[in-house]
Amino acid sequence: MGSIGTGAPRRGFIMGAAGTLLAAPAVAQQGFPDRPIRLVIPFGGGGQTDIVSRVTAEAMSQRLGQPVVADNRPGGAGNMAAEIAARAPADGYTVLVATLGTNSGLNALLYRNIGYDSARDFTPVGMFCTTSNLLIVHNSIPGNSFADVVAWIRANPGRFNFASAGVGAITHLIMEDVGARLNLDMVHVPYRQTTNAMTDLLAGRVHARCLGLPEGEPLRTAQSVRPIAVTTPGPRPEWPGVEPMSRVIPGFEASSYFGLAVPSRTPPEIVTRLNAALQEALKDETVRAAYRRVGADPAEPHPPEVFAARARDEGQRWATLIRRLNLVAE
Repeated sequence: MGSIGTGAPRRGFIMGAAGTLLAAPAVAQQGFPDRPIRLVIPFGGGGQTDIVSRVTAEAMSQRLGQPVVADNRPGGAGNMAAEIAARAPADGYTVLVATLGTNSGLNALLYRNIGYDSARDFTPVGMFCTTSNLLIVHNSIPGNSFADVVAWIRANPGRFNFASAGVGAITHLIMEDVGARLNLDMVHVPYRQTTNAMTDLLAGRVHARCLGLPEGEPLRTAQSVRPIAVTTPGPRPEWPGVEPMSRVIPGFEASSYFGLAVPSRTPPEIVTRLNAALQEALKDETVRAAYRRVGADPAEPHPPEVFAARARDEGQRWATLIRRLNLVAE
């Protein structure tokens, strides 16, 4: 993924991961795991995050020989879940579903007084999937392509508005990034309730919304809106005929990751055991197909260092934008 700047987030679990592993106790944890593992999920049940997390939990349970129990803890864009996991014993029996906000340091920039420091409190285990986005535009905006819509926005500065799930949400950041790269004058309309955002989009009270691929499914047959672009490097098979933004912005890509992290000071032998189980799960085509069914792209098996690098790069990219716009989440 391309970078929009060189500034790094002040906090990010990847910044302290190597040192944490080196400082961990060298004594092997014999018999791990010998009881159920708790997987703390930072969002509520039923959504894409919950589904891919539970797929991962089941796959790892089969390989670890112990239940991996999902524990949904929504609130504060993942901050509640991250704080719970950060305060848990560093014994491998509490694992956090790590996200861009919680573990690339972005929530530390967007929110005041969060109850954890991802650099200090977490060690990466591995990434299990990524998710991408779709731009939906109301039919009151003319044009048959993303380039046409961009041309209309340029010809009508300040008239185009877009909805998001809130200040600092990835869908907000993507649109701000697009606007910055193309020098577009657009108006951001944040929503607390995504159902209200959808209602207003369908009614034309907002002109566009960037949303996750599965969220776009109910809009396939809508008469008042149309899909105009995806944020992946190339077209998506689920959305034939919808072009990638990269045709207008060369090299553009935007996605979110989901991975696993454990409290810092977790013994490296346990981190290695969890990572091995995750790598085995990611080789299973049944698991990979389950991710794809909900619009997620499975990660390739990799060691913790690869996930750490991905989280670092993502943090650097979006932190630059957050700082430049002086964004503060409510």
